[in-house]
Amino acid sequence: MLNISEMKRLLKLNRLSFDRGLTDEEFEQIEQTYSLRFPPDLREMLSHMVPIGTGCPKWRDLSKHGTASMQQYLNEPLQGILFDIQHNQFWYPDWGERPEDNKAAQEIAIQHYANVPKLIPIYMHRYMPMEPCEAGNPVLSVHQTDVIAYGTHLEEYFQIEFNKKPYQSMDFASMKPIEFWLDLDQPV
Repeated sequence: MLNISEMKRLLKLNRLSFDRGLTDEEFEQIEQTYSLRFPPDLREMLSHMVPIGTGCPKWRDLSKHGTASMQQYLNEPLQGILFDIQHNQFWYPDWGERPEDNKAAQEIAIQHYANVPKLIPIYMHRYMPMEPCEAGNPVLSVHQTDVIAYGTHLEEYFQIEFNKKPYQSMDFASMKPIEFWLDLDQPV
């Protein structure tokens, strides 16, 4: 069970605000619109409060513009991978031999990306894996292929993000393994 009052306090201390929680109907519409499922702890948090402000996903804005903006947010991890393939010669070893042609390499990456756990935005470039769809997934800082675990679970993420707990005190050994994404993790 999450400590929602502590999460709200951390948001307020850091000049972020929040709106009322999402209803079951809103969850259903959001999950259908974006083809995702919220893990139980993220769903619990969002049922009590929806963080709002710069860097926060705008879950309630299902207008044409809002969904296009949110889809861009959801696609940011893939775009970062494609950028690093094009400009930084990134290649994930499990994809096989890297083609010399960047466009061909990007096509292979897109095919493989369809099979990695989808990421759900939390705040700025912090994401939570959708799979496994259970409580306790880590929160990841994802910028292109620079991936850093930023909390072994949602509540710890808030503590680290908002300077309540030092990053170095995170118990990396207890972190739930997440296919692909944690292979890219480079601890600070």
